[in-house]
Amino acid sequence: MTTAARPLDLVEKLATFSEHWTPHVLTELNDYQVKLAKLEGEFVWHSHEDTDELFLVVEGALSIDLPEDVTVELAKGQLYVVPRGVPHRPRAAAECHVLIVEPRGVVNTGEAGGDLTAERDRWVEGEGPRDA
Repeated sequence: MTTAARPLDLVEKLATFSEHWTPHVLTELNDYQVKLAKLEGEFVWHSHEDTDELFLVVEGALSIDLPEDVTVELAKGQLYVVPRGVPHRPRAAAECHVLIVEPRGVVNTGEAGGDLTAERDRWVEGEGPRDA
């Protein structure tokens, strides 16, 4: 269980899993979840009709394709917020580690579904809901 009395080490927590495209909840902030994920290759085009989605690159580089052939390139320490309803496709040429902030219950593939749809509320090892 996460407590306010200890910091969370992103590098340490990222070392607890190896799956790509499977966000792990690190902690919650009000009705939002802070998630860690390892990304490599190309994700599916999708959107989240009811919410923005924040991507912060912890390690590596991330490309986020947007409509009209626009691509946002993010390096370590950079972030981008995909506005609600905007179709996007994250991709990483090599493994990249990201922190994602979005409301509790958001499905990683939006309405697109498919093989890359991750189990919801999969927590980082050693962490869990505050009310657990």
